[in-house]
Amino acid sequence: MEMAWPAKLAVWIVPVLFAITVHEVAHGWVARWLGDRTAEMLGRLTLNPIKHIDPVGTVLVPALLFLAGGFIMGWAKPVPVAVRNLRRPRRDMALVAAAGPAVNLLMAIAWAVVARLALVYHQAVGGGLSQVVVFIVSAGVAGIVINVVLMVLNLLPVPPLDGGRVLAGMVPPTPARWLDRIEPYGLIVIVVLLMSGLLASVLNPMVSGVIGLILEITGLPPEIFFRVSRLIGPAGGG
Repeated sequence: MEMAWPAKLAVWIVPVLFAITVHEVAHGWVARWLGDRTAEMLGRLTLNPIKHIDPVGTVLVPALLFLAGGFIMGWAKPVPVAVRNLRRPRRDMALVAAAGPAVNLLMAIAWAVVARLALVYHQAVGGGLSQVVVFIVSAGVAGIVINVVLMVLNLLPVPPLDGGRVLAGMVPPTPARWLDRIEPYGLIVIVVLLMSGLLASVLNPMVSGVIGLILEITGLPPEIFFRVSRLIGPAGGG
């Protein structure tokens, strides 16, 4: 069974936009709670994706990865945070950074629940799979994948990724300053790892482990997840 690329694009677009947008908004929400209202004053505490779209990270990169058949990832415009406004800057910045991956985990679980409920509905009414059920389950699987990938990627302890900022808030001041100094080169490191294939070899086992745990928690059958993930995968269905 093969899914045409326009249908695949329709399945992926909402989960990707939500994953990237809510990730950034979560940073702003937590920053506001901890004393910094910069994002709020700039109108960035909104779920309207137009406010957060980065032409490269939200449109170009996901589209190219989709067409190339690789795993889909991207980013939105970073939500501004004024560290000086936080009550306890080092600790609070770590909490702000952790909010993004945390909300991606919650969204992955929510998408799994959506897919599971669609399957329960199908089993209750009987008959063949309707196009609506197929679409909902497919979007749910896409939502699980993109959110887990973003969560695991952002937790890598490499600045400017969230994991690097969390680590900077946990270590003593001197190592934290070292991390700050390498932040301008962090994206170069990530790109090199991505192009060499090392990034995928690091991410894949962690992504698989987190997805397996989510499937177990929510009761979404693994065989359904993997069948659908092959069907909606950028490279083509199985």
